[in-house]
Amino acid sequence: MRTGENIFKRKDGRREARYHRGRDSSGRILYGYCYGRTYAEAKQRLEQAKTSGVPPELHCAEQKEQTLRYWAQFWLQRNRLRLRDSTYVKYLGFLDNHILPYLGELTPSQLREEDVAAFSGELLGAKGLSSKTAKDILVVLHSILRFTEKQLPNTVERMDFVYPSQERAEIRVLSVAEQERLTNYLLTDTDACKFGVLLALLTGLRIGELCALRWDHVLLEHRLLRVDASMQRIRNLDANAASKTVVVIGAPKSQASRRAIPLAESLVNLAQSFSPEDSGSYVLTGTARYMEPRTLQRRFAKYARDCELENVTVHTCRHTFATRCIEAGFEMKSLSEIMGHANTAITMNRYVHCSMDWKRKNMEKVCWPGIA
Repeated sequence: MRTGENIFKRKDGRREARYHRGRDSSGRILYGYCYGRTYAEAKQRLEQAKTSGVPPELHCAEQKEQTLRYWAQFWLQRNRLRLRDSTYVKYLGFLDNHILPYLGELTPSQLREEDVAAFSGELLGAKGLSSKTAKDILVVLHSILRFTEKQLPNTVERMDFVYPSQERAEIRVLSVAEQERLTNYLLTDTDACKFGVLLALLTGLRIGELCALRWDHVLLEHRLLRVDASMQRIRNLDANAASKTVVVIGAPKSQASRRAIPLAESLVNLAQSFSPEDSGSYVLTGTARYMEPRTLQRRFAKYARDCELENVTVHTCRHTFATRCIEAGFEMKSLSEIMGHANTAITMNRYVHCSMDWKRKNMEKVCWPGIA
């Protein structure tokens, strides 16, 4: 422990930081706890907790008088340790921008189904949010109310949450001709960034995974690519920082997203010509400096204009990869694991978009009795 700081090393190897959260009605000090794998991580979470304005836990009698604002902040703090930074920031935005301004001053006992229904209408109507975003916000609200019910049994009205129906959006996939055009463009005067985009087109990498990819995770001798990290820009939780956002490199989207992707021999041969001496270099730059997602999106937009491709983003490469694999008869379980999905249903429902030509070919395979 460093002098003047309540940060200790636990028997399980983690660091535990303790801080004063306030006092209860009898004047007894209430403590809060933060944990981290390292001293620096524990200290960072300690500073965030001190400045987050999270209220202290109160006696049951006092809790019954608290508003949803108190319970939402209480719920978020209780879940802080298990949340990725990006998820925590997303939930914080849901609370600050939507849930608390509309419902924050009601106590849980005052909240009714009609209040939630009106709030849902506000999200979809006046605020013009997509049905998916509105549903995500309502899921968080539901979690807060379930948490509150556990703390104060028989206080919160049991509600049937009606979530907005989500229409499946039409997702852009490159046609075979468009993919050939883009591939030829990327293979002309190829630099590190063009090679990185081609890599995404041939492996289905997410944009955050591509931006975080270093050459020491491209195992050319084994013809494998390891996905162990992802990059994104999120809200800066340090209120005193000059920048409102910060680039974070952390674990991939889910446990299934940690994966090894086999590389085709042709891609390995191409990759060898771009492999730098420093294996710690980022693939998109060939140096120790990374390229963040929004910069890559701008670069890709130029590539798309040059190739006369409309309504495409870097993520279009991922959709296109999955579709080409299905069209080639790829085994679904293998494809699901390469994509980093928890199950094959996600792959089929979200990323596989069959072209009309492929549908026609499949229809021609069927032998129709009685039809010549």
